[in-house]
Amino acid sequence: MRKLLGGFYLLYSAIVFFVFMVIVCPFIIICTGLFNEKKGRKISFCFLKFWALGFSTFTFLWFTASGQEIDTSRAYIYVGNHSSFLDAVAIVTCIPQAFSPLGKIEMLKIPVFGWIYKRLVVMIDRSSRESRDHSVAELLKDLAEGQSILIFPEGTMNKSDQPLNPFYDGAFRLAIETQTPILPFAILNSRAHLPRTDPLLIKPGLIKTVFGEAIEVKGLVAEDLEGLKLKTFEAILTLMEK
Repeated sequence: MRKLLGGFYLLYSAIVFFVFMVIVCPFIIICTGLFNEKKGRKISFCFLKFWALGFSTFTFLWFTASGQEIDTSRAYIYVGNHSSFLDAVAIVTCIPQAFSPLGKIEMLKIPVFGWIYKRLVVMIDRSSRESRDHSVAELLKDLAEGQSILIFPEGTMNKSDQPLNPFYDGAFRLAIETQTPILPFAILNSRAHLPRTDPLLIKPGLIKTVFGEAIEVKGLVAEDLEGLKLKTFEAILTLMEK
């Protein structure tokens, strides 16, 4: 019975997800077509906030943020854990400034969502060296223009029984190369509300995101990469215990 009810709730939530995507999609296409990349993304971010708010309101999945106050006048490399499809809504709802996320190219296959994804996400095909190099170049360009970016350093959704999978180097190499601070965050309980391994166990409730203190990288060089990666890993683990 639990999974039967969960199935109906999952279907309803998916419908709400796509209905609000359909509503905001034309506005995002227009914004990214009319304005330069930075301004178009900033305006589109407002429509994404509307999508996330609509989804949250009608599915009874609420999202809150706590922790360190974020100085939105600065650019950051946001780095956090990833364990549920709800994380996409959490980051749009809780991060207070526009950002460029790094995402897998496979997501383009999702109807409607893929159209928006193509315009706002820096896509990567990890099996292609050319794609990886292109993604890095795009992220460097965004950072040079004062645009924050977001990278899930585990590389993919965590399906293991460990709180975090090992991190890739990319986010930390970019931070050192561009001298951009890392801002760690932890999405505490999205997996409990929508498990990746068993989505029929979806349930309404409150999903919490906690932001840590920015990790400054001024003066760090390539040899400091492993230390920076470990420091960020431990910072996120600590946030996940709150």
